[in-house]
Amino acid sequence: MKQILPSENAIEVSNLTKHYGKLLAVDHISFYIKRGEIFGFLGPNGAGKTTTIHMLTGIIRPTSGTAVISGFDVTHKPIKAKELVGVVPEVSYLYEEMTAWDNIIFIAKLHSVPKEKRSNLARELLEYFGMYERRKDRISTFSRGMKRRIMIATALIHEPKILFLDEPTTGLDVQSSRQIRDIIKDLNRNGTTVFLTTHYIEEADQLCQRIAIIKEGEIVMIDTPKNLKTMAQAEHLIEVSFDHTEKIRDKLKMLDHVRDVVMVEEKFRLYVEEPSLTLNLIFDFARKNHLKIISINTLKPTLEDAFVKLTGLHTKDMTIEKEHVKPV
Repeated sequence: MKQILPSENAIEVSNLTKHYGKLLAVDHISFYIKRGEIFGFLGPNGAGKTTTIHMLTGIIRPTSGTAVISGFDVTHKPIKAKELVGVVPEVSYLYEEMTAWDNIIFIAKLHSVPKEKRSNLARELLEYFGMYERRKDRISTFSRGMKRRIMIATALIHEPKILFLDEPTTGLDVQSSRQIRDIIKDLNRNGTTVFLTTHYIEEADQLCQRIAIIKEGEIVMIDTPKNLKTMAQAEHLIEVSFDHTEKIRDKLKMLDHVRDVVMVEEKFRLYVEEPSLTLNLIFDFARKNHLKIISINTLKPTLEDAFVKLTGLHTKDMTIEKEHVKPV
């Protein structure tokens, strides 16, 4: 048997592919994740994010290609690979009528955590997540954010080195989302490698050292948030608001040097080739259409702009789809 040499990478993926009948869900993707890295996986629904997680964690077998978790091939050594990872899916797997404590102990037994360690680990995790005082309460009495914290606790009970988080803040309020992000940062500071899928661009920008953008089963780019934003600088942005917005977007798209126009709240964001020339055109446009300009600014490109440029999709497309997903 060929000896697998130690690697600085926690995960190594090569030409990973998944077919469902004639549907190609994941198309020969390759990437690596360094030990101790927070790696973001961005893309709309149906892009292949969850299918990729399912292959990496041994839930489904790939059609072809390889995925190696800390030296163990997930197809040929699935049990060894699974011992090294914790998984937090988007949909809750907690037993609603059981207490927080009993849920964690139950998952610990499934992972064969030694009996003498279970209680200490459960107590430490509940204290870490600020849930120890609620340990005897049923999960059904918890808020969404509290449930998500308990889910992360159960995923950590067997002390994995790698944590998979599938849309961890979807459906949470602002305070709960901030708590989850702080937890992710703290776990990473303590050495946990994190694989994060999210449709919140700003979340990926805050948390991730590198980001892969996936579209229609293919990875279109992998880089740091900083480099992705630098790449987007080739495209200039102008944001303008008028005293009214009816039937303006299509007219703005007709202006010279304007590639696209997107509504962001009550403002129009113009993707342009020549900002100095376009500014004059916008002033002429307002005058001819009897519009009052409320505000106008040139903007630095964001990670969202890089995503739009690479995928041709606006992040609102992902948000609309996510509104139909029932949160935990």
